Amino acid sequence: MSHCHKYAPYPDTPTKKAYKEELHALQIELVKLQKHFIKHGERILVIFEGRDSGGKDGTIKCIVQHLSPRETRVVALGKPSERDRTSWYFQRYVPHLPAAEEMVLFNRSWYNRAGVERVMDFCTKDEYEEFIDTVTAFEQMLIRSGIRLFKYYLDISKDEQKKRLAARRTDPLKQWKMSPIDAVAQKHWDDYSRARNDMFARTHSALAPWTVVRANDKKLARLCVIKDLLSRLDYTGKDEEVVCPNPDVVFTYAEAYLDNGMIAP
Repeated sequence: MSHCHKYAPYPDTPTKKAYKEELHALQIELVKLQKHFIKHGERILVIFEGRDSGGKDGTIKCIVQHLSPRETRVVALGKPSERDRTSWYFQRYVPHLPAAEEMVLFNRSWYNRAGVERVMDFCTKDEYEEFIDTVTAFEQMLIRSGIRLFKYYLDISKDEQKKRLAARRTDPLKQWKMSPIDAVAQKHWDDYSRARNDMFARTHSALAPWTVVRANDKKLARLCVIKDLLSRLDYTGKDEEVVCPNPDVVFTYAEAYLDNGMIAP
C-alpha cells in the first residue's frame, strides 16, 4: 500500500466487455445466494452509506437487477416527518427490517444522523450523542435476532465528487438526484470528512464492522462490493474464484487507512 495523502494507487478500470462478463457472473452468484436464503429462511440487511454521488444507487441496481422483487427490497427513506422527529430515532427504520427469506438494502440508513444531520445541523448535539452511544447496541440486537448485517461506506475523492455533481446538473436523466444537500456538498467537504471519521471511530465494532469501498471507479466499486458480500455469505454452489474481492478496493475499516491514502481525506 502506498503512503500518500492524496489517494493511494487504484487498480485499472476493467474494459466494458470484461466488466459486463464479470458482472454477469456475479449476478448469477447473487441468484444462487437468493435461492439459498429463501430455502433456509435467512434474513440479510445491507446498509450503503457514503458521500453524495458516491455510487450507492448504481451499486444497488447491479445487486438487485436479476433478483426476485418479492424477496428483495430497497429502502430509501425521505425526510423524517414531524411524527418521526418525536419518535425513538430508530423507530422509522424498524418496519423495513428483513423478515425470513428476505434481503433488504438500505440506500442510506440510520447513519444519516452521523453524517448529513450532524453536518447540516438537522439534529442537536444531544441527539447525535444519543445515537452514537446507542447504535452499536441496536445493531447487536439485530444481529443476535438472526439478521446478517453488512455496512458499506462508498468513499470518493473531492475531485471525483465535483465531476459527478456537475454531471448531475447537466444530464437530464440524473437531475432527479440533485438536492439542496448536494448543492453544498463540496463546500462542506471537510465537515463531512470529520463526521465520517468520527462515525467510523465510534460505530465500527467486531459484530458490525464498517467495510470501506474506494468508489472513484464506479465499475470496480460495484464488482468489488458484490464480490465482498458474496464472499462473506455461505450458499450452495458458490464459485470461489468469482467472488474474490480486491483488497485495494474493498477492505475492513482501520484507522491507519485515514493516513495512508486508502480513505480520501
